[in-house]
Amino acid sequence: MKEFTQGIRDGIPIALGYLSVSFTFGLMAAEAGFTWWQAVLISAANVTSAGQFAGLDIMASGGAILEMALTQMVINMRYALMSLSLTQKIDRSIHMRHRFIIGFEVTDEIFAVAMSRDKKVSRLYMYGLMICPFLGWTSGTALGAVLGNILPEFIRNSLGIAIYGMFIAIILPKAKKAAQYLKVILIAVFLSCCFAWIPFLKAVSSGFVVIICAVLAAGAGAYFFPIQSETEEKQLSAVKEAED
Repeated sequence: MKEFTQGIRDGIPIALGYLSVSFTFGLMAAEAGFTWWQAVLISAANVTSAGQFAGLDIMASGGAILEMALTQMVINMRYALMSLSLTQKIDRSIHMRHRFIIGFEVTDEIFAVAMSRDKKVSRLYMYGLMICPFLGWTSGTALGAVLGNILPEFIRNSLGIAIYGMFIAIILPKAKKAAQYLKVILIAVFLSCCFAWIPFLKAVSSGFVVIICAVLAAGAGAYFFPIQSETEEKQLSAVKEAED
């Protein structure tokens, strides 16, 4: 059981981080008219911060199922790539049925912790790593939904901006790391402002705005500001050295 308990210890910091963000989700769900158990059910069935916030907005505004499906596909596509990468790190104890269960809760943080280990990850380690974040995410949602009607309005408004702080915390390190990331972020911001301020674009629903901005910004970044692979960087370095 050493692997299982180690997974639990590694998952506790993630759970604490999820608690505050999911509290905000529960709060916003309550303000949108959802009951506490509906908010908890959404969190328990998804475990995806950005996807849930986008989906909540679509449900509250009466958006179409197609809009919801496309939005979730664009926002959560990275989890499929993470799962594929994680298959290179797992050991033989993780058979197909366990992969389906683990794949359900592959989040950015869980993926990062699992991949950072200096050895193969086992089935028991992954289950231990997943338990605390799942409990933190769902319990935070329940607390936010229940306390949403009790807390003073100024506190609710303050907590409502927590999700924006989380997104900023995600993109700033990438923007500092490479200029390509910053340029793609600025393109996405520009497109989002166009949909917010240009009259005829205001009619586009929020879900499709996310899809359009994400696809166009990512496409522009891939075409105009491609990130070179390590092999290409080594080749360019070798060419420069040869020229020198």
